[in-house]
Amino acid sequence: MTDLIKKAIYGDTDAFLELMDVNSLAMYKVAKGILGNDDDVADAVQNTILTCFEKLNTLKKPRYFKTWMIRILINECNKILSHYKKFNWDEEIPLIGQMDMSIAEFEFKEMLGRIDAPYRIILLLYYVEGFRISEIAEILDLNKNTVKTRLSRGRQQAKKEYLPPASKNDTLPQTISIQTRKG
Repeated sequence: MTDLIKKAIYGDTDAFLELMDVNSLAMYKVAKGILGNDDDVADAVQNTILTCFEKLNTLKKPRYFKTWMIRILINECNKILSHYKKFNWDEEIPLIGQMDMSIAEFEFKEMLGRIDAPYRIILLLYYVEGFRISEIAEILDLNKNTVKTRLSRGRQQAKKEYLPPASKNDTLPQTISIQTRKG
């Protein structure tokens, strides 16, 4: 992968296109988690690809390409969100109605849609994209402890959203565990 990045940095257009193809699913997932709307996601991804192409020569360490690219994507998503805030539109993530989506995927996406945005992006980057806490801190320009706190609060919010409200007649304890990774 590093060789592909180096080729792209030195102007190999085919290498750049292959690099974008390899990372397109990751970009889509992150943008979808932030924006929710497929049209906005497409705009954010397209703008990210263009920005990456224009500024690829500014990348200092090829091994951090994905982190650099995701940060650009998040900035593009934030631009789109700030544009919508000017119009006072609610930030709702519509339900995704794919026919081939597994029940677990559907439940996960539905639960993510109910999580507050600062926690949603952290959960997405951590669990879906597999970034470490230090990488997430760098991508979002946050302190590592802030990322840890938001990850913890996001897990708590996910737990609250996922579990039904407990009634007094329930005799079995209601528990959910979200696997944690060292980051």
